Amino acid sequence: MKNAPSEISGYHAHIYYDAETKADAETLRAGIDAQFDTVLGRWHDKPVGPHPCWSYQVAFETDLFASLVPWLALNRRDLTILLHPETGDAIADHSTHVMWLGNSVELNLDSLR
Repeated sequence: MKNAPSEISGYHAHIYYDAETKADAETLRAGIDAQFDTVLGRWHDKPVGPHPCWSYQVAFETDLFASLVPWLALNRRDLTILLHPETGDAIADHSTHVMWLGNSVELNLDSLR
C-alpha cells in the first residue's frame, strides 16, 4: 500500500507562538518535558524554514502519538500546533500529511525544495 503507516518513523509537533504567547508556549513545553519522552528543539523567535511563525519543535516516537496528541489538544493553551509524520518526504510531510491543532497557517514549502 502506498503511504502505509509503517513508513512513519516518528512525528514532529511544531508549537507556534509570538511575543504575546511565549509564556503559554513555555508552560506547554514544561508540561511536555515533565510528562513525555520527547526531544525538545530550540526556540526560534523568528520564522524558520517552512514555518511562518515563531516556533519550537517537539520530536517523538510513533508509540507516543495516542497519548501526546490528545494531551496537546487539551493543553495547547490556544496555541497553534502543526503536527506531521516523518516519512522521509519533507514536502509531503508538511503538506499532504499535515495535521493542525488550532488554526492552520500557510507554510513556505519552497524552503523545503
